[in-house]
Amino acid sequence: MRATAGFAAFLAIGAVLVSGGSPSDSVRHRYLPASNALRTVERYGKARVVNVRSLGAPNVVRANQHWLTAARPLGDGAPPWALRMYGRSLLVLRALTDRRSGAVIAGAREGWGYVWPRDAGAVAIALAASGYRAEARRIVRFLLGLDLTAAARFHPNGTPVEGRAAQGDAAGWVAMAARAAGLRRAVAPRPWRDLADYQEGDPGDYLANALAARTVNGRTSRDEKSIRAFFETPTATLAREAGDPGSGLDSAAAWAVRPFPHPALYPLARRTLLRLAAESGRFGIVPSQSWDGGDPWTAPTAWTAWSLAVLGERRAALHLMAALRRTATLAGMLPERVDAQTGIPTSTTPLAWSHAFAALALRRLWP
Repeated sequence: MRATAGFAAFLAIGAVLVSGGSPSDSVRHRYLPASNALRTVERYGKARVVNVRSLGAPNVVRANQHWLTAARPLGDGAPPWALRMYGRSLLVLRALTDRRSGAVIAGAREGWGYVWPRDAGAVAIALAASGYRAEARRIVRFLLGLDLTAAARFHPNGTPVEGRAAQGDAAGWVAMAARAAGLRRAVAPRPWRDLADYQEGDPGDYLANALAARTVNGRTSRDEKSIRAFFETPTATLAREAGDPGSGLDSAAAWAVRPFPHPALYPLARRTLLRLAAESGRFGIVPSQSWDGGDPWTAPTAWTAWSLAVLGERRAALHLMAALRRTATLAGMLPERVDAQTGIPTSTTPLAWSHAFAALALRRLWP
């Protein structure tokens, strides 16, 4: 990272974006790699307003080659960029995990320094797949001690964070993480209807929650039939909201392949994911067609690549991984979201969730 900072003046990304409907006359964004911050300059006539916003602690992730030697390597033929992304992703997961308690914070930034069960569950799955079974078990034991009905987020000491009600996918992620870590612990099923999902908006009946909740106690053909009845569209794809084809396709269709496999739903998931991959921009996909922001998300881009690789759609998966590479900062960190036109980070960097799915996608592409 010290070497990266030395090149910051030469390599920093800049873009001028002319506002449309904004009260300002123009907006200039400049990403500052050394401090992992976004500098914004707005002009109002002759007035000039400068704001520097931190995207996260810049020195959170440090190289630890000794720890990395214990990782299960990627297979023969993995290109240098994949090896770098894999190693960097594992280091991010290690950095954001408390090595005593197993608490995994989403990002090293105010507002993200909390434990989301789905984020931490994905980290445990990725670490287990990468050869770090002990670390994965520590995370799962922490998650099993949470009251998943109390809130969407938790402090690293296990107490709930007020302000967001429990969401519909937590129990599923904890159960799947326990399975990946080799811990045979029962997880009480939770209702999935009329709850917020991973997009953390209004409560509703969402595909992501249905897939996660119905995998707590194993899959059944009845589960797959009911999901098809709720979410299948006339074009044989999977909609975001139950009974509403107009809600658009949701990248959470990937969860029906991994990590919550429902083989009977694979054809629907394949068509959904290929459609979304075809709509990808230079920096990946938005979480769903109904997302009201235009900024691509790195986690859905990575989890879609993972499931497409499982389905044998290698070309589409690699297309998304190329987009994911473009979002990475000079130090190899994946932001939560980036500007669709410039690729400049617009949110927390790095994000544990995104690096977990990146590692899983890479392991599938080069097993």
